[in-house]
Amino acid sequence: MPLHQVNARSIILEVQEPGEVPTWVEVGGLLNVTPNPGEGEEVADTTTNDSNGYYSQDKMQTGATLTMEGRLLKDSDTGALDPGQALIEANAGGDRLGIDSHAMYRFRYPVDNVWKVWDATTTVGEQGGGHNEKVSFNAVLTRSGPSTTEAVT
Repeated sequence: MPLHQVNARSIILEVQEPGEVPTWVEVGGLLNVTPNPGEGEEVADTTTNDSNGYYSQDKMQTGATLTMEGRLLKDSDTGALDPGQALIEANAGGDRLGIDSHAMYRFRYPVDNVWKVWDATTTVGEQGGGHNEKVSFNAVLTRSGPSTTEAVT
């Protein structure tokens, strides 16, 4: 099978709606989604005089973030946010602290046969724009614990 380049714009990002039967909701209006598997990594310097001037280290902690940028989407009749954006805003709510600050997200490219699933905290960024721009929607997901996978069905 030949290898092909993957379009960055093809990434699919979904947020889990809480409930008895979890429902996944796609996030709309995205312009840029950037997973960073090295964010939050911590290392311990293990260099000694015996290293003869060569640096050495041990990885002590792994981490990951996913940054998203997009356009704010609202229903022109009701003012309701895009359902995925609304869940992201709810997940970032100021009253969601401690374990309540966690939410479930998953993402993949159309060529993937599994979702990457994260338990993550959510931080919503600035919303706005200039005179001739559309309103932005930005958020950062910070993974808590390891990634898991889920089959695409």
